[in-house]
Amino acid sequence: MSDSIRQRVHALGLTLPTASQPAANYISHVISGNQLFVSGQIPLIDGKPAYVGRLGESLSDEDGTQAAQLAALGLLGQLSDALDDDLSRLARTLRVGVFIAGSGHFNQQSAVANGASNLLVNALGDKGRHVRTAVGVSSLPAGVAVEVDAIFELQP
Repeated sequence: MSDSIRQRVHALGLTLPTASQPAANYISHVISGNQLFVSGQIPLIDGKPAYVGRLGESLSDEDGTQAAQLAALGLLGQLSDALDDDLSRLARTLRVGVFIAGSGHFNQQSAVANGASNLLVNALGDKGRHVRTAVGVSSLPAGVAVEVDAIFELQP
């Protein structure tokens, strides 16, 4: 496989987005020691929030899975930006957090979060395997259904 994150994503039939800019007073990613922390990414299409609504109300489980995949694509955009698109600099994905806005009765957070997890593993191979938290919340920025953040380990 290629050592380019962009090429790996392209091989999946997807387009790697340009790393999004922060929406408030924070930075999109930071490297500390051999760890890369990526701020929460929301699903964006042409730079605009996508999958606005809540699971179990206006959005289906499938919508949530697609939103999670799209948000994870944003994570890969940040990873590519931080590593100058050089996958060989990545040791592994450590942790992924998936936040899912849903109705009070929605309980399929893990299934929705698989949209993000599957994309990371498919794009990064074994370097994409990770521990994960999938959490239901009442609302997210811009009213989107999913937000995803991650911690990556870098090569020393």
